[in-house]
Amino acid sequence: MTLRARTGSAGRKIHAVAQSVGRTTRRATHAGGAGRSGLGNLIELGAVNSAGDALIAVALAGTMFFNLDVKQAQGQVALYLLVTMAPFALVAPLIGPALDHMRHVRRIAIAGTMLARGLLCWGMAGAVLHKDPVTLMPAAFGALVLSKAFGVSRSAVTPRVLPEGLNLVTANARASFGGLVAASIVAPLGAGLVAVTNAGWAMRIATVVFIAGAFLGLRLPAHVDTPEETAPEAAAPAAEKARWRTLLRVGPVVGEAMRANAALRALSGFLILYLAFLLRTEGFVHPVSPNIALGLLAASAGLGGLVGTALGALLKARAPLGIVFGTLAVATVTAAVCALFFGLIAALAVAFVGALGQSLGKLGLDAIVQREIGEEVRSSTFAVSETIHQLVWVIGGLAGLGMSIIAPNGHIALAIIAAALAVTLTGLVFRRAARRASRRRERRRDREHPSVADTAA
Repeated sequence: MTLRARTGSAGRKIHAVAQSVGRTTRRATHAGGAGRSGLGNLIELGAVNSAGDALIAVALAGTMFFNLDVKQAQGQVALYLLVTMAPFALVAPLIGPALDHMRHVRRIAIAGTMLARGLLCWGMAGAVLHKDPVTLMPAAFGALVLSKAFGVSRSAVTPRVLPEGLNLVTANARASFGGLVAASIVAPLGAGLVAVTNAGWAMRIATVVFIAGAFLGLRLPAHVDTPEETAPEAAAPAAEKARWRTLLRVGPVVGEAMRANAALRALSGFLILYLAFLLRTEGFVHPVSPNIALGLLAASAGLGGLVGTALGALLKARAPLGIVFGTLAVATVTAAVCALFFGLIAALAVAFVGALGQSLGKLGLDAIVQREIGEEVRSSTFAVSETIHQLVWVIGGLAGLGMSIIAPNGHIALAIIAAALAVTLTGLVFRRAARRASRRRERRRDREHPSVADTAA
């Protein structure tokens, strides 16, 4: 067989495999009525978004954490944690309200975030090759802000494409799972491309990915957009004040879910940094090398996030607050047990549960916000929620970083964390019990002493 014939045969086989994968993916994303409602298209768009973000991450990733000594790495990571908060200075006060005002053109807004990131990736492709930080840093910052804007938009629009018979936790989990799968496939391929060529090529491919995402965004169903409401100009300031009052008073259910989820996010940030540096110190004795231990830690955390998302997709419960509280309870018990029997296995177990808790807790919180918050402030609420939880994640990470320096003892550190989680959980449970008792007293009082209007009727 000639070389041309062999090449043609290989090409046909690759094309057949690609078609088979495409059909299987489409069946998975469009199952359960998701194809008819538009949820399947949103899941595929989220997968494209995650693939593009993964390419950006591997193109910009360095090996400073592994190459530097512990003290140097601690300083670099602390700086990185503070830098990650910068985009959220725009997301909460600017991006969220802007997306609320654009809810009648959501498809254009979503496609715009994709197209803008594609253009930024093209600029970063040249910047990484010429080592031009003046171009690279602002472009990377812009890409991160737009990625957060896409996440807020996707969460806000999910209720409009929810199929009948599917709950919000499951819908959110299917979207997150699609993104995780896409990132897990693309990230190693992108890393291999960077190793063989350079980071510029990964950025160029990310450009193509995001441009494809822009077209997919425009192809979302028309009911993604909310019909525009025309209000008299005189009523606009009052409507804006009412919108902000609604945003500040999200209600007890959303508030409780946010507090519980904040505890889970802080736990995740603490565990990642504390355990990562603890495994590199000579004081922690384990049967494998520090780099292998770090790899096992990363694998445990990654698996925990994947399992948490998969559980969210499988759960049929329609009480997302119960999911959030249950997850926090499991994390508390796990931290306490691992504090007693701390070692490499305990470290991997608590990292797994911490990542699972962050993933499953966010799915429950997103479902509560989507159910309880009106569309007029839903994007702003998600933006505020993401900002708060990124802040507590950074605080948890900085606490873990500091404790790895002053208290490199896993027994003590996890005992403190378990106690903090227990206090948080107890406070939330008592607060919820008091609220339920108050409602029961009000109902009993209404039955015993009906109002004058009711009596007259």
